Amino acid sequence: MSISEFILALANDMFFASIPAVGFALVFNVPTHALKYCALGGAIGHGSRFLFMQYGVPIEWATFFAATIVGMVGVHWSHKVLAHPKVFTVAALIPMVPGVYTYRAMIAMVEINHLGFTPDLFSALMENFLKAMFIIAGLALGLAVPGLFFYRRKPIV
Repeated sequence: MSISEFILALANDMFFASIPAVGFALVFNVPTHALKYCALGGAIGHGSRFLFMQYGVPIEWATFFAATIVGMVGVHWSHKVLAHPKVFTVAALIPMVPGVYTYRAMIAMVEINHLGFTPDLFSALMENFLKAMFIIAGLALGLAVPGLFFYRRKPIV
């Protein structure tokens, strides 16, 4: 992949990740002046995950690191705009929810129910289910990490 193709793929990934981020921000009744931050957060999160994965980081860890970046940026924006960080970060993380892996796990479960148990179907179910759960855990933990850094009440001794 040439550098121009890589930059085009990254820009494409970031642009199309900002659209559902704004859509979910509208569903969550985010103020209109904060929608641009949600779009930018979604683009930063998905784009950073894309970059991590391009350099060989597994999707679970890439999602954790990207969610941490979005959380840090959201904390910064919250001080600037005087809003809670979750206003920006939750909608920005929605595009990284593992819908494909969850769908494949559910399809494998339905096929096991319909066709009967086979080791291949069970393997597909467990592989996709565990991958989806670890990605969701990466999102949750990555969103929590900035709070541990910036909002600690007691100093570390």
